[in-house]
Amino acid sequence: MTNWINGIYSDGTGEFVSSPSPYLGETVTVRLRLLTDAPARHVYLRSFHNGIQRFREMRKAETAHGLAYYEAPLTVNEPRVHYHFCVVADGAVLYYTQRGVTPYVPDNTYDFTLLTGYVQPAWVKDAVFYQIFPERFCNGDPSNDVRTGEYSVDGRPCLHRDWSDPVLDYNAGRCMDFYGGDLRGIREKLPYLKKLGVTALYLNPIFEAPSVHKYDCVDYFHVDPHLGGDAALAELTAAAHEMGMRVILDISINHTGSDHRWFNKDGVFFPKSEGAYNNPMSPERGYYFFGEGNAYHGWFGNARLPTLNYTSEALRDRIYRAPDSVLRKWLKPPYSIDGWRFDVADTFARHDDTQLAHELWPEIRRAIRRENPQAYILAEDWGDCAEYLRGDEWDSPMNYFGCARVIREFLGQGDIHIQMPAMKAAHRRMTGEDVEARVTQHLAKLPWVIQENQFNLIDSHDAPRLHNDRSLPESAFRAALIFQFLLPGAASIYYGDEAEIGGTLGTNEGCRWPMPWDKDIEGTEHYRLCHTLCALKSERPALRRGGFRFLCAHGPAFAMARFTGEESFVAVLSNSPDPVALDLPLSLIGAAMPEDGTDVFGTLVDFTHAPGGAILTLPPHAALLFDCPAV
Repeated sequence: MTNWINGIYSDGTGEFVSSPSPYLGETVTVRLRLLTDAPARHVYLRSFHNGIQRFREMRKAETAHGLAYYEAPLTVNEPRVHYHFCVVADGAVLYYTQRGVTPYVPDNTYDFTLLTGYVQPAWVKDAVFYQIFPERFCNGDPSNDVRTGEYSVDGRPCLHRDWSDPVLDYNAGRCMDFYGGDLRGIREKLPYLKKLGVTALYLNPIFEAPSVHKYDCVDYFHVDPHLGGDAALAELTAAAHEMGMRVILDISINHTGSDHRWFNKDGVFFPKSEGAYNNPMSPERGYYFFGEGNAYHGWFGNARLPTLNYTSEALRDRIYRAPDSVLRKWLKPPYSIDGWRFDVADTFARHDDTQLAHELWPEIRRAIRRENPQAYILAEDWGDCAEYLRGDEWDSPMNYFGCARVIREFLGQGDIHIQMPAMKAAHRRMTGEDVEARVTQHLAKLPWVIQENQFNLIDSHDAPRLHNDRSLPESAFRAALIFQFLLPGAASIYYGDEAEIGGTLGTNEGCRWPMPWDKDIEGTEHYRLCHTLCALKSERPALRRGGFRFLCAHGPAFAMARFTGEESFVAVLSNSPDPVALDLPLSLIGAAMPEDGTDVFGTLVDFTHAPGGAILTLPPHAALLFDCPAV
C-alpha cells in the first residue's frame, strides 16, 4: 500500500499557487495535496512576515482522483516570500519543503518561494532548443568559406576541409580546420528543424574570430564574414521568427581573443600598432589585467584568451550599459535575438580579490531586459549555482548539474565533469535513490518560476556525445532523452544527435563532426525518438506546465512524473542488465497504468495491478515513458 506521507505534494504551478508570479501586496491562494485517506488532523501553511513566523490552518477545498487539496491565503508582502507546510497526523508533526518531508523543523534553504518583480521568459518552459555549432552544421554559401592559408595564428595556418573529411584531432588541427558551415546553411535547414519539432535555436559563437569555435573573439560588433556577416544573422532571425522559432546567441564577455581589436597582440587582423598590448596609451588598456610590462592574465592560464577587467567603467559601457553596447546591439532590430548564452559565466568578473560577479550580473540583466523583457539569460555553469538563481541574475545555467551529469553517470559513464583519475576510477554505479537526491538538491533550492527556466541537456559542444560511447547499452540515448524531456524547463537537442552523428570520445573535436546530411536522417531511431518527444512536449500541457516529482527509487531503477490534475507522464528507467521488479505508486499523482501496459514508443511491459498503483517487471536497461490516464 502507498505510504500516505509520500503523497504530500505542492509546487509553484498554477494548480498550487493562484498567481505563480505575484505582484507586491497581492494575496494568493496556496494549495497542498494529500491522499484522500491520509490521517491528517490539521494542515498548516507556515510563512514569514517581516521575519516573524506565521501559521495559517489550511481548509480542505476539494477532492479529485483520490487526492485531497487543502488551501490557504498568503499575502505577498515582501519581494521574496518563502513558506512551507506542516501536517499534524498520528500524534506527530511533519514538515514539507521542496526537498521533501522531515519529522523535524527544517531550515529555510528549500522553502517554496514566490518572487515579485521577476519577469519570467515565459516561452522557455515550452521550448525545445536545438544547439548548433555553426561551422559544422550546413554550408549554405561556399563562396564565404575559409581558404587554406588565408591567415595563421601562432604559426598555424587555417585549413579548408571537405565536408566528408574526418575531423582532425586538436594537435593536428588546433581548432583551425574549417568545413564551411554558415548562417545561410542554418536558415536553409529551418524547415527541417521545424518538422523535427524545434522551437528555439542556440548558436555557439558567431562573432569574428580566428578559430572554429570562436570563443577567441576579435570583434564583438560584427558577425564573422565566413559565417555570412551581419546581414546573414538578420536574415536568419527574421526567418526563424517567421516560423515561430526563437534564437539565442553564445558569447564570452569574460575574455576576448588575444587578436581582439581592443587587445591586438599579434596584429593578425588589425595593424600591430593598435590595441592595448602594443600601445600602452591605448584607451582599451584598462579593459584587461596588465601587470608589469606586457604581462597579462589569460583565462585559465591561456595566453590566447586575455581576461577582461570590469573595474573599468568604460568596459562596462562597451559591453552592456551603453545603448550601442555589445549585448544591447544584437537584441535590437534588425537582429532581434531572443537571449544570450554566456560562456564561462561561473568565472566571469571573478579575479582573486576583485569579486564583481554579483554586482555586475544584476546590471547586465537590467540592460538586456531593457531591450527585450522576454530575453533569456542562460549561463554556463557545470555545478551548483543557486546563488545566481534568485531572480535578479541568471534565468538558468546550462543544466549539467541537475540533468546531463546525473543521467550520464546513472547510465554508466561516470561523472563527465570530474577530472581526477583516482576519483574516476573509484566511482560506483549510481542508484535510483542517487538520481532522486541529486536532481532534488538542485531544483529544491530554486523558486518554481526559475525551475521552469532550466536548460536541460545531454550533449553539447563541450561533452562527448552519449550515443558514441559504445560501452553503454543501446537504450542509453532513449533513457537520457526521456529523462531530459520530463524535467521542468526546456529540452535541448545538440545538432546531429537526432541523426546518430558520428564522433569520438575524449576530446571536444570528437563531438563537433559535420552534420551528416547525406544519410536518411528521418529513418534513424534517434530521429523518431526526438520527433516523438518534441511532439508530445508541444501537444501535452503536462510536459510543459505540469508539476514534477519522483514517484519511487529503488536500487537500479527509479520513476518520475510530470502531471497536471488531468494527465500524467511517467518515466521508468533502470540501469540493471537484468530484469527488475518495481512497485510504481501511481496513486501519488492520481493516475493508473495504461490498460495494455504499452509505453509511448510501443514497448509492452508486464505488470500487475496493486493497491495504489502497479508492479512492473522491467526489462534490462529499461527506458520507458507511459502516458497514464487519471483514475
